[in-house]
Amino acid sequence: MITIVWLTVAIGAAPLALGVWLSRPRPAGARFSAPVGAILYCALAFNLTFFWQELWLVIPKALTPGLHPVLFHNNHTWTGDSRWVDLLQGTGAVATLVSGLAFAAALRLVRLRSPTWRSFAFWMAFQGLYQSLSQVALGTLLPGNDMGRALAFLGLNEAAKLTLLALAVLAMALAGGWLARAYPANRGTSDAPGGRAFAYSMFATTMLSILVLVPFREPRDLVEVAVVPLVVHLTGTGWVVLGSARIRATRPASEGPEPSLLVAVLGLAATLALFQLILRPGIAF
Repeated sequence: MITIVWLTVAIGAAPLALGVWLSRPRPAGARFSAPVGAILYCALAFNLTFFWQELWLVIPKALTPGLHPVLFHNNHTWTGDSRWVDLLQGTGAVATLVSGLAFAAALRLVRLRSPTWRSFAFWMAFQGLYQSLSQVALGTLLPGNDMGRALAFLGLNEAAKLTLLALAVLAMALAGGWLARAYPANRGTSDAPGGRAFAYSMFATTMLSILVLVPFREPRDLVEVAVVPLVVHLTGTGWVVLGSARIRATRPASEGPEPSLLVAVLGLAATLALFQLILRPGIAF
């Protein structure tokens, strides 16, 4: 746990503090906000991305002779044994990274006119990139986590792990700059990337979404219910805020519609029902 705390401070809290310090001060009278829509889409994207990770931890095991995995809404397990099982613990992070890259590319390359789709794509990119990259970073220091087991199977020495850690942090920084420029702001200049109000809004949004996530992640221990989302969200927020601090041009105010709250609520309701009524008992492959 101490390693997780110190690493989260280094790759999450530190860039966040630096990003806030470098951001433009709030204009007089400006208020930051934590829009309900962003909170809900952040939570929905976390759930979908985490489940995507678990699904791709299960599928390769199901295709491996001797392994019989079981998929849950927030976890997986298996019976049997195979010499490949430690390596296969890394497949979830790979799938999550691919998801994050795909949605990040969609944000910049596809004209998503709907504010609902733009918000959904932004938070799916955020979750995909930072759920995977934070897991890689932790795996270089914690041999017992999923990526740690995969790296041990590959026989990486300490120098190689430190190099991988540095590459993961560099990727986080690049992703933060990319996402800051793709942020779907519809609330005007005071809350747009580059300003301190954006930093406060981003932090409040990601932290409040953790409260929404609790019923989706039960029943698990406190570390899995709250600490995992906290690490992902603090890390992602830190790098996006630091990336936004490099944006000096003020984005013109937008009077476009906000993303649909109804779509977010229905998505979360459907996900909760699927998780707790169907997947909670487990599905054997």
